[in-house]
Amino acid sequence: MHPMDQEMRRCLDACLECHRVCVTVASQHCLDVGGQHIEPRHMRLMLACAEMCRTAAYLVELGTEFHQRTCAVCAEICEECARDCGTLGDIDECVEACRRCAESCRRIAA
Repeated sequence: MHPMDQEMRRCLDACLECHRVCVTVASQHCLDVGGQHIEPRHMRLMLACAEMCRTAAYLVELGTEFHQRTCAVCAEICEECARDCGTLGDIDECVEACRRCAESCRRIAA
């Protein structure tokens, strides 16, 4: 296994947590609540965010040279997901997980 510094470990953990939260909130909250929570754009964004976080975590774990670009895209998607979830007002856990992941990914991408 390649050596992973603390910042990369925090990014990996933030990505995995954001993936978990987005999937859980989408499947166990948004689908139950309905309305704006299941609008196609919102659901696609949450699922895209979850998948991008999982992909970024995987590439950070692998230690490939592609992790920086992947983390940059992950940060962008997470920020958009946080904004979108924030407009709904009742899924703060997702907003916070997305913001933490975006911040951590931006540091790795820099």
